[in-house]
Amino acid sequence: MIAPGVAAPTVSSGVRLGYGVGSFCTATFTAVPGLLLLYYMTNFLAVPAWLAGVVVTAPKVWDLLINPLVGRWSDRTASRLGPRRPWLLAGACTLPVAFFLVFAGPPLTGVPAALYVGACFLAAATAYALFEVPYKAMPAEMTDDYHERTSLLQWRMVFVGAGTAIAGIAAPAIVNSQGDSGTLDSYRLMGVVIAVVLLAAMLGSFLGTARAPMTGAPQADTGSLIRQFAVVRGNASFLWLTVLSCTQQLAVAIMLAAAPYFAAYTIGDPKATTSLFAALVGPMMLTMPLWSWLSRRFDKRGAMILAALAFATGTALALATPLFGGWYAHAMILLVGTGVAGVTLLQFSMLADVIAQDAADTGKRRAGVFTGLWTAVESGVSAFGALIFGVILSMGGFLSSEPSRPVEQPDSAVTAVLVGQTAVPALIILLSVAMTFGYRIKDPMRAAAPAPDGSG
Repeated sequence: MIAPGVAAPTVSSGVRLGYGVGSFCTATFTAVPGLLLLYYMTNFLAVPAWLAGVVVTAPKVWDLLINPLVGRWSDRTASRLGPRRPWLLAGACTLPVAFFLVFAGPPLTGVPAALYVGACFLAAATAYALFEVPYKAMPAEMTDDYHERTSLLQWRMVFVGAGTAIAGIAAPAIVNSQGDSGTLDSYRLMGVVIAVVLLAAMLGSFLGTARAPMTGAPQADTGSLIRQFAVVRGNASFLWLTVLSCTQQLAVAIMLAAAPYFAAYTIGDPKATTSLFAALVGPMMLTMPLWSWLSRRFDKRGAMILAALAFATGTALALATPLFGGWYAHAMILLVGTGVAGVTLLQFSMLADVIAQDAADTGKRRAGVFTGLWTAVESGVSAFGALIFGVILSMGGFLSSEPSRPVEQPDSAVTAVLVGQTAVPALIILLSVAMTFGYRIKDPMRAAAPAPDGSG
């Protein structure tokens, strides 16, 4: 890291735009399966809720192996395109096809359908790792400045919001275009459209980062993967941040999996999934300057606490939706979206700080290993959101079905949907508030400033 008061190189607007557009991929691939895949399997393929939860979770466990390997490979890549961009291109060539196949909808139901979807989702998770791990490593290597990273990632978060809007608004709208709850054909159409969006975003990021600066450690760490893991495990800031992020991502994942059920069984309108997502992503696109200012005013740790509290408050208050109706649910989701915006921006800004600090301390390029482990653990935990919500549904007695044979859900299942969408995520996100105090990296300008009494 550069010394306080020394001007750091800035990242050009063109590179910021090129980097940010890649978040259409990361946001879309995270949101669409998280939002629609569980519902697609239980309500269209007659897969039992617990098995559908396993299918969504199991391929992501593969990330625990493949993501660190991709990170290590990208750290060691020597190419005229740089160490990261060849992997962005590899992901762009494979993920769109694999994603479409997940929702291709062959004439299968029950266990055979679960096996098919699971295999395709495994392939998609592998392709996603090729792009996502090197992509997340890039900000730490573009600038040495503590607050410049947050500024750079603001652009990324705007695209995350736009990508989430496509995923959460356009994808359900396409699905519901052929009926209130959709059809197998509408899911296939959605798969094609989202695959095209993924391809455009990934190629755009590959081309747009051609002139990205490289300020990180130039020498790759050539140690064994086990030794590198040991070094990462000894980085207290990384460990605290990973646990904190995973806790927050678990809460988000449970809410995503619950959203279609919440719209259908709590609000009483399956199409409300679209407007709920609009309420969630609107703040994500509009409040980035606010969270950037708060991170400067209260440092990143203080801003993270404020963001998590906003998230938890909105989620907990949504428990009263049956009393006040759909308008109230949307108002609470607006508050949740404001918190999610801050949490997500600060997670990635803090991760870039951790990576840059490690490079400054060691002189080694290990950004890929850090982001590989981060993404692997985060993906695995996020996938557990669908599993946990699937278990909650099963405990409530939720009845799986096919479109041709709709069923009436028992009151216990409707209650399980409400609790899974509100109370459970609220409790989880509150845990992250306490965890935030374990994160220690601070603004170097603050650390170097003299104490008010003139000491230090």
